[in-house]
Amino acid sequence: MARLKETEPFIHEGATVTASRLGRFTEIGQGSRVAFSEIGDYSYCDRYADIANTMVGKFANIASFCRIGPTDHPLETAALHHFLYRSADYWDDETDDAAFFARRRARIGAVGHDTWLGHGAVIRPEVTVGHGAVVASLSVVTKDVAPYEIVGGVPAKPLRRRQPPEIAERLIALAWWDWSHERLREALPDFRAMKAEAFLEKYGG
Repeated sequence: MARLKETEPFIHEGATVTASRLGRFTEIGQGSRVAFSEIGDYSYCDRYADIANTMVGKFANIASFCRIGPTDHPLETAALHHFLYRSADYWDDETDDAAFFARRRARIGAVGHDTWLGHGAVIRPEVTVGHGAVVASLSVVTKDVAPYEIVGGVPAKPLRRRQPPEIAERLIALAWWDWSHERLREALPDFRAMKAEAFLEKYGG
């Protein structure tokens, strides 16, 4: 019996999901937190990932302890502590700063299809990680990552291409991540055995 299902996400113990949409065959790891985000079909995060204000594509592989869309404190004001905006936690006669939270949630980031974020990677707000890209473990990504690029470091910089540009373009055009569950199963032996170029030749990309 398959562990992951089309009809409901697999949410591990201690994980919390707030105002988010989880796609088919998705998995949220132990202790992870997902807030104000969308997790595409077949994507998963491992243990203690923290994802906020992010659109995650399909087939994203998010390793343990990743932080995507970490929120900022106000830097221009006299204080940066959260008593400024979580004020109701401190005073009975005060409310939280709704406008501050609205600004935070408007800073949407994106993680593309078929991506891999290594252990402990941090993706800053409003950053886009392109389709097929890889982020090395413990990297801090402050700028957009091109499709099928591998980046690493603090701050993250391009290391090499995962696929040559012409192959990357053909993979994006093929958009296998939009295939039906049944078609993915039929092609599984070729996904396992073939290099990308041979796969594209067979499947018309």
